[in-house]
Amino acid sequence: MSEREDFLAWVRTELYEAELAIHNGDAGPRRALWSRDEPVTVLGAWRNAFGQREVDELFAHLAESFSDCTSYAFELKAYDVVGDAAWTVGFEQTAVSVRGEPSRYTLRVTQVYRREDGRWRVAHRHGDSVDGV
Repeated sequence: MSEREDFLAWVRTELYEAELAIHNGDAGPRRALWSRDEPVTVLGAWRNAFGQREVDELFAHLAESFSDCTSYAFELKAYDVVGDAAWTVGFEQTAVSVRGEPSRYTLRVTQVYRREDGRWRVAHRHGDSVDGV
């Protein structure tokens, strides 16, 4: 497989599974895929986070808020890999309980990745609501 195909396979498996897990209340898989090297940042639909401590707090807050995910899909629109850096752009469509209330929403999401010790890690996420979460 090419470098781009390997990255895309990772996005469609490990990254997808981590996003599904956080929507079911488990932040562990998402956190495991995020870089432990600074800088890490989130410009989120709900809240922003800058640095390891804030990112950890944000993921814990999201996991506490989400449960009972009935649907999660990532519609990839564009991506690229350049050496040890990569990016994705797409739409996340989710049906989940948020603080116990059923919710459906779509986010526009851009993520930036870097390869660390031969593995892809997320370094930045920007997400905003398409339909007014």
